[in-house]
Amino acid sequence: MDLDAVTKQSALHAKPDGLTLQYGTAGFRTKAEHLDHVMFRMGLLAVLRSKQTKSTIGVMVTASHNPEEDNGVKLVDPLGEMLAPSWEEHATCLANAEEQDLPRVLVDIGEKAAVNLHQDAFVVIGRDTRPSSEKLSQSVIDGVTVLGGQFHDYGLLTTPQLHYMVYCRNTSGQYGKATIEGYYQKLSAAFVELTKQASCSGDGQRTLKVDCANGIGALKLREMKHYFSQGLSVQLFNDGTKGKLNHLCGADFVKSHQKPPQGIEMKSNERCCSFDGDADRIIYYYHDADGQFHLVDGDKIAALISSFLKEPLLEIGDSLSLGVVQTAYANGSSTRYLEEVMKVPVYCTKTGVKHLHHKAQEFDIGVYFEANGHGTVLFSKAAEMKIKQLAKELEEDKKRKAAKMLENVIDLFNQATGDAISDMLVIEAILALKGLTVQQWDALYTDLPNRQLKVKVADRQVISTTDAERQAVKPPGLQEAINELVKKYRLSRAFVRPSGTEDIVRVYAEADSQENADSLAYEVSLAVFQLAGGIGERPQPGF
Repeated sequence: MDLDAVTKQSALHAKPDGLTLQYGTAGFRTKAEHLDHVMFRMGLLAVLRSKQTKSTIGVMVTASHNPEEDNGVKLVDPLGEMLAPSWEEHATCLANAEEQDLPRVLVDIGEKAAVNLHQDAFVVIGRDTRPSSEKLSQSVIDGVTVLGGQFHDYGLLTTPQLHYMVYCRNTSGQYGKATIEGYYQKLSAAFVELTKQASCSGDGQRTLKVDCANGIGALKLREMKHYFSQGLSVQLFNDGTKGKLNHLCGADFVKSHQKPPQGIEMKSNERCCSFDGDADRIIYYYHDADGQFHLVDGDKIAALISSFLKEPLLEIGDSLSLGVVQTAYANGSSTRYLEEVMKVPVYCTKTGVKHLHHKAQEFDIGVYFEANGHGTVLFSKAAEMKIKQLAKELEEDKKRKAAKMLENVIDLFNQATGDAISDMLVIEAILALKGLTVQQWDALYTDLPNRQLKVKVADRQVISTTDAERQAVKPPGLQEAINELVKKYRLSRAFVRPSGTEDIVRVYAEADSQENADSLAYEVSLAVFQLAGGIGERPQPGF
């Protein structure tokens, strides 16, 4: 390691005084003007991680659904998964090191992680469409090259596409070709093959309106749509030609405001969906005949996909395990529908994609979606081999068809991460195969009314939870108070959890009516305020 060269280069990417950042599930995120030093240092870290794993590592420059002025960076591990937790700590140490300490911290990481510095390193880089992203990705490249790493800059990509590229490169092309055309061809071929079995009744040519959040999803979907145009026509809105990224549009806006994005014309009963800024989340919605807005979120996506998968699995008669993973935020009706109607086992984990992903890997086929629309389906290597073998060997036509269908589903999902484009194609294929309208899909079950509130506290660490964040252990008496409040309402539940980033406590409540959900949320907020050191204004009924 040429530490003199690192010191010299680092001076060109100097760290602002007093700035400390934390690497979390979303990597680093903050205002773009504060990130130059972080990008350079993540280039350095990616080289060390590549040498340690003897694999290609990815660096993605994006701040997902954050405003356009922000930016961020996250590293992608060898199989397209998120960075290992021990390396998240290294990332935080390296990003926060004062200029004079940088060489020492770099050497420390190398020693702690037993990095062979003579090993070659290869890093792939992608970026979203933010005005700041190109310059910041150049800072990553400066970090990679000063440590002697090789790199390939893919330029503009969705976050899931970079995950795909990393996975392809580290499986010697077995997963797919590590090019943008390879990605388009793999997903489109599986979609076209899967939808061949759909009856051509109804509107023949299916149409979907897509809000692209004025982000990278618009560019990539525009390039890709002719690959699958025989099965699906997509109309792009908020495509980046006029509006600002994520401003009054995108999956996060639609989910949190429970209304359609600006810039999309919706007729009654038309299927519409929204991506977020880096195209790793998707949610659906529509207006009914009375002009009422209906949101079809990640819970309903998981219900649609898992109930679809169950049929061919039963048909092939193999005992592959199917499980759905949710967080405490999943609507109680979705959990009941999956367990009681579909007879699919459901498991609950702590909030955060890494927890869901990890749990989903315990099944032959693990389905996970957060309510915000981020998720995917993971097939274990053994399940994948078994299904592909059955698709070749089964003699009975119906069983072979079922195995073939599952094989196409495997190819259609981006196994590395949640991917809005891939998820959209899966959903559209299922709706076509089942002959379902968006209203029929929405009617699988009725969501229980719910309310989410925040309570400001002096110190969020006074609250600790257990049972996948559904029970509060501290402060004493809080869980007992919640239990008493919940008893007052039908079909009700409530939980509280500290924010991961600020001194607030998040409150979730659901009940048989919106009025009761609102009352329960207010009463629980008041209990948090009184027992967990609330500050500022006391919670008020009616918010």
